[in-house]
Amino acid sequence: MNKLLIVTTIPDTLDFFLPLTKHLRSQGWRVDAMAKELSTSKEYLQFFDRVWDVEWSRNPLDPKNLITAPGQIRQAFLEQQYDLVNVSTPVAAFVTRYALNDWRKQGKVKVIYTAQGFHFYEGGALHKNAIFLGLEKIAGPWTDYLVVVNREDEASAKRYGLIAAERVHYIPGTGLNLDRFNPNAISEAEIMRVRQELGLAPENSLFLSVAEFIPRKRPGDILKALAQFDRPQVHLAFAGNGKILQEMQQLASNLGIQKQVHFLGLRRDIPVLMRASVATVIASGQEGLPNCVMESLCMEVPVIGTEIRGTRDLLKDGNGLLVKLGDVKEIAKAMAWILDHPKEAQEMGKRGREAMVNYDVPHILELYGNLYSEALSN
Repeated sequence: MNKLLIVTTIPDTLDFFLPLTKHLRSQGWRVDAMAKELSTSKEYLQFFDRVWDVEWSRNPLDPKNLITAPGQIRQAFLEQQYDLVNVSTPVAAFVTRYALNDWRKQGKVKVIYTAQGFHFYEGGALHKNAIFLGLEKIAGPWTDYLVVVNREDEASAKRYGLIAAERVHYIPGTGLNLDRFNPNAISEAEIMRVRQELGLAPENSLFLSVAEFIPRKRPGDILKALAQFDRPQVHLAFAGNGKILQEMQQLASNLGIQKQVHFLGLRRDIPVLMRASVATVIASGQEGLPNCVMESLCMEVPVIGTEIRGTRDLLKDGNGLLVKLGDVKEIAKAMAWILDHPKEAQEMGKRGREAMVNYDVPHILELYGNLYSEALSN
């Protein structure tokens, strides 16, 4: 029986690996997971044979990450003797690779690092880029295989020599459920229910943003674009929570658009919200491979997104509209184009659905299966 340990800094990040976990366990693998306070996150217990808690901080420069956590990681390995360890997120990836490097060099385990988006990137702050690139260069020799989810990171990994080029694998995400995000599965009644909930009249068009309210998502740019757009019949909905939510609510009020903006919090009906919208909007300054963009394209709903890594990969072939990061005028212009060219926007969304075949769960599982087989055979 093959044994795999998946390690992330916090439990939420394990969501990316759940389709893979389910598939491998059905094939007879033992799959365990490790993250901070994971045993208290009961919703994850069903997906793994065993979960491990580990004590570390999300701050990559916190010295305690190298004091307590390595011993806990080594203890888990000694008990289970994993064949593969797949790490993700900066702290978990660095500390785990450090902790297991001696055994890795002895051929007792293969360590795979899935970078959901390097924390150094084009347009990032110079000092932060230097820190995170430096950490990746240190940890590169402790790594057997590196998985990247976008083309910019693939190029960066090879340019900076983080690991031998032949051991860099481009795998776009961890699998998208095309059945859940299926436009034909959403009824007109469901769409009408959402519109009625938001108090939309027939003449009201809706834009949607699905994102956590944190600074790097830049929701303020979308609000400012709507205000500049100056079409009172147009509405905007945000699905998500986060630490700057109240700040954004106040900004909407200050801009005089509070009656056009709906802050919905966390939602379980994202596919319906997307189908009720003319387009989704993402203004992020940093992404790896944004799920909300892929989900929207699956629903045949066009996307307005910033020209950054990940988002660029998904929209570059005419599946949406790319705008310059931080350019409020361009966002407003793109929103106007969507409304003024409904037929072209619809065609854009349909192209997006066709492109998502390369990102669906079966394809991603095949790519990971090939990688794991290669790792186990070498």
